Amino acid sequence: MALVDQSIALVDCNNFYVSCERVFNPALKRKPVIVLSNNDGCVIARSQEVKNLGIKMGVPWFKVKSFAKYHKVIVFSSNYTLYADMSNRVMSIISGFGPNQEVYSIDECFLDLTGFKHLDFTDYGQHIRLTINKLVGLPVCVGIGASKTLAKLANYLAKKRPGLNGVCDLNSIKPNTLDSLLSTIEVREVWGVGKRIEQKLIKLGINNVLDLRRSSPRMLRKQFSIVMERTVRELNGELCIPLEETPPSKKQLVCSRGFGKPISSLSELSEAVTSYATRVAEKLRYQRSLATMIYVFIQTNSFKKKDQQYNSGRLIHLTKPTNDSRKLISAVLVGLKSIYKTGFFYKKAGVLINDILPVSNYQKGLFDDIESQEKSESLMKAMDGINNKMGSGTIKFIGEGLEKNWGAKAEKKTPCYTTNIDEIPVAYCI
Repeated sequence: MALVDQSIALVDCNNFYVSCERVFNPALKRKPVIVLSNNDGCVIARSQEVKNLGIKMGVPWFKVKSFAKYHKVIVFSSNYTLYADMSNRVMSIISGFGPNQEVYSIDECFLDLTGFKHLDFTDYGQHIRLTINKLVGLPVCVGIGASKTLAKLANYLAKKRPGLNGVCDLNSIKPNTLDSLLSTIEVREVWGVGKRIEQKLIKLGINNVLDLRRSSPRMLRKQFSIVMERTVRELNGELCIPLEETPPSKKQLVCSRGFGKPISSLSELSEAVTSYATRVAEKLRYQRSLATMIYVFIQTNSFKKKDQQYNSGRLIHLTKPTNDSRKLISAVLVGLKSIYKTGFFYKKAGVLINDILPVSNYQKGLFDDIESQEKSESLMKAMDGINNKMGSGTIKFIGEGLEKNWGAKAEKKTPCYTTNIDEIPVAYCI
């Protein structure tokens, strides 16, 4: 039974991308598996077996390719469509275990269990784990604490200590025992403490979580910021970071990809930035926001020193805030033409928006064409509805291209088992 008023759980999927691949290929279990980033560039997910080999997160694939081959590591290209759908399924299941849920990332969420004091939270955490594993096939760990920071720390312990069997409830641990436990955890394991902050804390004599917990919040606020003060207070069981049931709108949206092969023509670059502008516009509409300006950029491959290098971008101010794909596409194409130069082989392009206005904050002008705006909203709503129901790209702009020869390299991508009717797994009965 909880010893404090608040009880916050963090449910986190283990090695999420790798685990998604293992659900549809059980033969991968207990084998070393890597998932690569866009264009098969870097390692972005590793099974525990790969971590044990010493392969680091984010390392360029070409640097460890021979080593991975020697150790018979199985490699996959990223399949974000599959991962997003699996995430939605997991989050939907977790939402049934508590009244308030905050989806923090694609593979983790917070859950408010404050009103469940009559339950044994360790047993409840095991029930959550078993349910998710039964319905989706993904392994998860559950950490429970009096604040979000403590829940994060509890989840870390649930993963690192096999004896806990995937669930750690810090609220049920007696104060003296908890202090002893926190003294064994390095301060860098605290949520929000990065390498640079860790070095500064160590200089102040703060080496472990217990040291940080016992520090003066006001003193650390002067040394660092109000964020560090909140961290210390949260470590002491004070809920300073409330759950956000509705994720806050992003202040910056970007869509950028490396090309599967270098391209030099304006037509192919136009197809790419048209596709990226479309994705950014969809994100704007999803969070009910408008763009007031948009930035487009192109880059050559800086790693090829023998090639001529050219990097450029252009910021385009929009006449009126919009989330209409057509208007954003027109803007980035104007910007692209102004920065494009012949004679270069381009490796990457992107579209970025960082001046975002909520739809509810937009004040329409006296001379705005209301009828035209309503038609625009209806068209975009219809497109989004069809693409959400039938699959991304079911309806798209011809300017995005049909073959997309410039598309990112994904030589080892698995099928979209759960979202494409032509790629659903087939079971054979003997």
